[in-house]
Amino acid sequence: MFSKTWVGRLALLFVCTGWSASCSSAQNTPAQALPDNPPPQPAKAQSFFQRFIQFYREDWHATASQGAPPPRRGLPSPLESPPFPNSDWSYGGSPVLGEPDSNSYPLMTAWNGARSRTKVYGWVEPTVNFSTSTHRNYPETNDIYSNRLEMNQLIVYVERLPDSVQREHVDVGYHLTAFYGTDYRFTTDKGYFSDQLLVHNHQYGFDPVLEYIDIYVPHVAHGMNIRAGRFISIPGIEAQLTPNNYMFSHSLLYSIDPFTDTGILATVELSDQWLVQAGITGSHDVALWTNDAQPSATACVSYTTRSVNNNVYLCANGINDGKYAYNNLQQYDATWYHKFSKSWHMATEAYVMYQRDVPSVSGSIKPELGTNGATCRPGLETCFAPEYAAVNYILRQLSEHDFIGFRSDLLNDKKGQRTGFNTKYTENTLMLSHWIGTTVQIRPEIRFDHAWDRKSYDLGKRQSQLTIACDLIFHY
Repeated sequence: MFSKTWVGRLALLFVCTGWSASCSSAQNTPAQALPDNPPPQPAKAQSFFQRFIQFYREDWHATASQGAPPPRRGLPSPLESPPFPNSDWSYGGSPVLGEPDSNSYPLMTAWNGARSRTKVYGWVEPTVNFSTSTHRNYPETNDIYSNRLEMNQLIVYVERLPDSVQREHVDVGYHLTAFYGTDYRFTTDKGYFSDQLLVHNHQYGFDPVLEYIDIYVPHVAHGMNIRAGRFISIPGIEAQLTPNNYMFSHSLLYSIDPFTDTGILATVELSDQWLVQAGITGSHDVALWTNDAQPSATACVSYTTRSVNNNVYLCANGINDGKYAYNNLQQYDATWYHKFSKSWHMATEAYVMYQRDVPSVSGSIKPELGTNGATCRPGLETCFAPEYAAVNYILRQLSEHDFIGFRSDLLNDKKGQRTGFNTKYTENTLMLSHWIGTTVQIRPEIRFDHAWDRKSYDLGKRQSQLTIACDLIFHY
């Protein structure tokens, strides 16, 4: 017989062993057997439109994943983009050498996850303006029609940027553009569907404004890009494609200068600070197959300080004999960018332009369709027609989504060959730019124009003009 002491010890051992087995059994039970922990299900595939909408949802609510920016070559960028249109001091006729293509677009993300180097994207730009003029705001651009709600730009890009970060091999890029809207009149080349403007003066029109290839050659100096085709005339702060500009409306300086050229241009980065360009075109705003086309030289030089707080860009643009033809402008242009601080910078541009032997408005020689004659001295059939202009932007970044700007502008159309009135003009514009994510930009502004020598606004009925305007750029 066992004593009560041993019975108690055996009972205690049995209980402890049972609890241990029970606990062990619970720990070894597979997790998927528990009713409150089902196996993970594969994510449901999204449709094209769901991915497209998801891009905007994440962009507008700042929930998209942000990876480290890809490496670039050369000096650091002086600006943030957005909110500004460019992160680097701009030059024309080439992609920014040494800058990677890190752009992500809603359409390409929905299409193929943004995995291809060829990208299809664009924007839509509706605008509205309220003006003291009744019929026309010109020479204010791009809202030349007074008191209108209109579609200025509906753009489709097909683009492949050459890889100019690497220094190992030649790389090729290309660009095609379909351009529709009221702004077609500021890109139209004579010979490219130009009857829409020159013959019919349509409010809306189509223009294939950019058609070129880029060939990047890494072993020439710090890199060279050769662009061949039709491209934006290269000098200046402003450009025809609206996201590339600080403000919705354009300066008077921009409104009368060359718009697009067709030819070949080499851009060579000599060092991190020096860049030179040289090319030959068929003169300004004409197709090569028109009678107005003639060989014209373009040469530019750009210098950036090592601090990237200053950049100077000088260009002789479209230089030939200067004899009157459709927009055969001889342009000498200078641009200076200066960064005061992290938040403040300015951009200043000035040029002189001219044509020789321009028909007099009181003579017997008829000017070319779509151009103006010159106010020559009495008795002259033709004369020399010069103009000069200067513009200054002062800009302050308020946040990663906002900046404000003030622009002051002077144009002296000495013989009236560019605007139709021989007078001095000034304009002053105050604006705000606000971004929603990186895909929607809104730019309200208030602007005052004055012609100093005669009535030149609203088809010659007014000497001054006040405009309140706004555009919205919706990127896709």
